[in-house]
Amino acid sequence: MRSRAWIAALFVAPFLCCSILHSEGLSAADIIARSAQATQRDWEADPHYDCLEQDRTKDGSKTYEDLMIDGSPYQELVAVHGRPLPPAQQAEEKQKLQQTIARRKSETPPERAQRVAKYQENRKRDHALMTDLTKAFNFTLRGKGRLDGREVYVLDARPRPGYKPDSAQTQVLTGMKGRLWIDTKTFQWVRVEAEVIHPVSIDGFLARVEPGTRFELEKMPVADGVWLPKHFAMRSHARVLFVFGRHGSDDESYSQYRPQTQSF
Repeated sequence: MRSRAWIAALFVAPFLCCSILHSEGLSAADIIARSAQATQRDWEADPHYDCLEQDRTKDGSKTYEDLMIDGSPYQELVAVHGRPLPPAQQAEEKQKLQQTIARRKSETPPERAQRVAKYQENRKRDHALMTDLTKAFNFTLRGKGRLDGREVYVLDARPRPGYKPDSAQTQVLTGMKGRLWIDTKTFQWVRVEAEVIHPVSIDGFLARVEPGTRFELEKMPVADGVWLPKHFAMRSHARVLFVFGRHGSDDESYSQYRPQTQSF
């Protein structure tokens, strides 16, 4: 779901530190500060939009309607391998949706609070990266370029010597490098790439993230001043107990964003 794409965006937020290169009177720090403000607005707007999500694997693809229902998300399967579900399966998925709506409407206040709190807690944990990890990277403004028909600033991020991660979640940042393409007019992130460049051991998990772990995030405008994820891809390499290899990947595309109009 979109939360995974936002996690990627928030992992890049720590790159936002102080370089003093200038472009048309703006320092890299100015550019980054404005992009952080834009990303914050997008993050706040995200729960107010429904969309289509297509998840691709080596076995094909599945497409979902991503819906917010009474305070937390729900996915309704609508297509497999790019083809709409047959009528009988469509009816089954609609029935599941209606059952979920009915179940959430019948929750007691404590049950609803627990469900919504779990969703909000995940958002808060990911969002904390934007404010807690501002010293993880040094940032260099490389210049300008064009991407997807837009003029962009191109910035590189490298681990900042002496950075001490505050949690197991942030330890991986010590072994990553990244690049951002930021729209020169809106200061929105058009594209983000990041990858692990040396192994990082995760305290408390007996795991090590290996080089080859990387992600890509692309965003697109969906409303005045709001950009949301367009495509997210991640390939992970890790060793559990420092012996057993574990590999995984995600490839998700998002489209047809629209403000929520249904009241479930």
